[in-house]
Amino acid sequence: MNTGTKDHAELAGIFNKDEDRVNWHDETLWWIRAKRDKIVHQLPEWEALRETASKIKFNVLGNMDTYLMEFEAAAKANGVTVHWAADAKEHNEIVHKLIAEQGVTQMVKSKSMLTEECHLNEYLATHGIEVIDSDLGERIVQLAGEPPSHIVLPCIHKKKEEIGDLFHMHLGTPSNMADPQFLTETARGSLRETFLTRKVALTGVNFAVAETGEFVVCTNEGNADMGAHLAKVHIACMGIEKLIPKREHLGVFLRLLTRSATGQPQTTYSSHFAKPRAGQEMHIVLVDNGRSVQLGREDFRNSLKCIRCGACMNTCPVYRRSGGHSYHTAVAGPIGSILAPNLDMKKYADLPFASTLCGSCSNVCPVKIDIHDQLYKWRQVLVKEGYAPTGKKIAMQVMAKTLASPTMYHAAGKMGRLTIKYAPFAVSNKLNPWYKERDMPSAPKESFGEWYAKNRK
Repeated sequence: MNTGTKDHAELAGIFNKDEDRVNWHDETLWWIRAKRDKIVHQLPEWEALRETASKIKFNVLGNMDTYLMEFEAAAKANGVTVHWAADAKEHNEIVHKLIAEQGVTQMVKSKSMLTEECHLNEYLATHGIEVIDSDLGERIVQLAGEPPSHIVLPCIHKKKEEIGDLFHMHLGTPSNMADPQFLTETARGSLRETFLTRKVALTGVNFAVAETGEFVVCTNEGNADMGAHLAKVHIACMGIEKLIPKREHLGVFLRLLTRSATGQPQTTYSSHFAKPRAGQEMHIVLVDNGRSVQLGREDFRNSLKCIRCGACMNTCPVYRRSGGHSYHTAVAGPIGSILAPNLDMKKYADLPFASTLCGSCSNVCPVKIDIHDQLYKWRQVLVKEGYAPTGKKIAMQVMAKTLASPTMYHAAGKMGRLTIKYAPFAVSNKLNPWYKERDMPSAPKESFGEWYAKNRK
């Protein structure tokens, strides 16, 4: 893409250089997708749950202002301090202020894609504050100096041998040690010291209940609980779309979330936070950062229903074979490709084109977001706004004229068959990205139209 920014295809090319890793990445994510299929088929009411969740979220999006006010009032009544952040800058400044008030220079954090979206770790580092991610996958990519490549499985792109090398370098484990049990116990021991000594803990929010002002954090490691329960100050950061109206709706979403994410029947820890314990401060930061703009885009507002399960990534053939970092945004994959252009059309103009539009993402989405339709709509918006590369625009115009004319269509087909047969190097070369990962097909002797004309009775 000629946008002057990062490009998905070019970044995917870097990931594709290691073919064994690509195949392993592809097979691992498909295995998780298969687990998801197996467990959802154990629930006869699965489609009813999806439909219910979609309708609840639709209701929230239509009454966002009311539910936000209701949540704020209930949270304040519980003794929680509520903050509002219009964008990433305000969010980071609020968190920094809360940490600075405690006079500390370190904080423990559970996995939060919102803070990745706001680049909180980098912001706090510039102010001399160290953030220690406590989710194991997040900790691994933090030690590697990388962002997460998947919203649920942050280090899914790394093999255990690479993780062993990281732990040897940063945590002092023996070299060439790649036993998962040993590495996990090492990380646990290292983080235990962090939990015991940090005064400030930050968590994300999976669901916030407007009716009661409480919120739920889902983890498989219990790291959010360890951080929040031992710290003097608990900061919870949430995008404003994480609301649900009532506590009784939690059952719908908790049954959908982990089945869609990892094929588990339930998250190991679904922790409910309502009010600070005696002597503790609890803060909730409600973050907009472009969400109200997306809410106003009628064709794209349903993307705000997302509950961040990552199912669309696990099933996407493009994501599986291009890796999460090729999306150069906090939320990768199909859902990220419809969220990111809302933040910056020019910067993320390449992402809606990183899809086959096969529709598999929409089929597995637990809240029935029309992901592939929105990807197609974003392409139309981006072309109209002038963010499509000149080469692609010219190619599409030529293609439209060719397909609109039977004479040109037949002539082009014949020319293509002759080119593949007598001059394959003209199309199968390094200048044509289409053939980078593909074999040259054999040219048919004739088109279907020619065959049909000779053989019809």
